[in-house]
Amino acid sequence: MRPGIALIRPRHLSLRARLTLTYGGLFLVAGLVLLGVTYALFDQQLARGGPQVLTKTGVIRDGSPEEVTEQSAREQAKAMGDLDAWARRQRADMHEAATASLVTQGSIALLVAGGVAAGLGWLIGGRVLAPLDRVTETARRIAGAPAADRGLHERIALHGPDDEVKRLADTFDTMLERLDRSFDGQRRFVANASHELRTPLTLGRALVEVAMHRADASPDVLRLGETLLEINLRHERLITGLLLLARSESEITDRAPVDLADVVGHVAAQTVAEADAAGVTVRTEAAEAVTAGDALLLERVVQNLVENGIRHNSGPGGWVRVACRADGANAVLEVGNSGPAVPPHQVPALFEPFRRLGSDRVITSGGAGLGLSIVRSIARAHGGTVTALPRTGGGLQVTVTLPSSQVTALV
Repeated sequence: MRPGIALIRPRHLSLRARLTLTYGGLFLVAGLVLLGVTYALFDQQLARGGPQVLTKTGVIRDGSPEEVTEQSAREQAKAMGDLDAWARRQRADMHEAATASLVTQGSIALLVAGGVAAGLGWLIGGRVLAPLDRVTETARRIAGAPAADRGLHERIALHGPDDEVKRLADTFDTMLERLDRSFDGQRRFVANASHELRTPLTLGRALVEVAMHRADASPDVLRLGETLLEINLRHERLITGLLLLARSESEITDRAPVDLADVVGHVAAQTVAEADAAGVTVRTEAAEAVTAGDALLLERVVQNLVENGIRHNSGPGGWVRVACRADGANAVLEVGNSGPAVPPHQVPALFEPFRRLGSDRVITSGGAGLGLSIVRSIARAHGGTVTALPRTGGGLQVTVTLPSSQVTALV
């Protein structure tokens, strides 16, 4: 298929229409067969029971038979011929009239009865398929819910005889119930994990800070405390990333207009200290690019990409370029950075959780390998896409495309 040419898929008839055509077609075929058999029997009966003419072979006059003249015999033969011809014409006219009446009136009656049968088939098909329409409407509402776990509380609860359609509806209700329990358990698990995992880390950080701030703390204790705080911070980032990844897997329900230009400026100001410490220059080219979604999650997208560009750069003298713009019906965010060369075949793996490029990045970076996977999950939750391409001089170019606020409002 050539670019720019979209294939138009044929629109298929509904099941109700196909059933109606099947009913009407079968009725017409059966009617045609019946009409043909009736015509054949009728024609055979006419051939057997046509008008018959009874004649005498001779005329007896006064006197002996020999006195019948030759002229009388010719007149009698002519009269018999005329009578036989009249009988044949009458028979042909009767056959033609009867055939025309049978074919014409039978065809009209067949067409009328076929139309009535098709109408009844349409009504009966609609009544039979009404439970299936109910199943379809329920599934469409659940699939069109703004979040994956919304709408799972709905049930079809079909009443009626225990037939195939009711068993299908009951099976669908059972599947919805199990999915609802699964999502509810996932929400509870995320909430419990957030509490259970953050509490010991917070307590450990507090104990380390108390030990470091003691008056008699030795330099070895201070160095050990700084190391433990770095490890604790790394674990906190890991837990925060996992919880954010679990949250961003769902569709965003509460949307508000967000200008990516404001987000880019805010994130650039926040990362100045880290960029200066790494000797990396952050350049911004922010034009108005309004989308609709969760402002905190969109800020996380920009922050993850900028921090990823700073941490995985080529050291002093490196750069990170952050740009956003409106492109038709989309808001586009582009983040590029200098750095080591990235093999093209390894780029897709960078979007998987806990995947990094090379073992050196595990040691030098403070991330947990969740940055790009979180970016992809948040973009998908907002109805957008993420693409990454290795730059010729080294580094990576990441492009995030999100629907504009006007397009999102129409969805």
